[in-house]
Amino acid sequence: MLRSDVRGDQAPVLAAVGPMQFEVVEDRMAHDFSAPMRLERLPYSLARISTADAMPALANVPGAEVLLRSDGEYLALFNDVWALRRIEKNHPDLTLVPIGTHNPAK
Repeated sequence: MLRSDVRGDQAPVLAAVGPMQFEVVEDRMAHDFSAPMRLERLPYSLARISTADAMPALANVPGAEVLLRSDGEYLALFNDVWALRRIEKNHPDLTLVPIGTHNPAK
């Protein structure tokens, strides 16, 4: 689950590796918990581990958004590789670490 102050708690973002995971969640909510839900697809296809410092830098950038993961990590989400490359070029100081290569200092 991902959250942001902009979206508020009423609109959490469910993140998954692939579309089938969303189908499983919808099915379980409807059949196991009798709580049907409606998912709206967001345009993001890439994620990078980031920091709170990225939030203001990406706040008004088309094709990008920073959300807080339930474990406290920040994720910067991007529509596509071109949006990511544009951000990396224009904001080389931002932390944008590919998922799977990050070792949190916890």
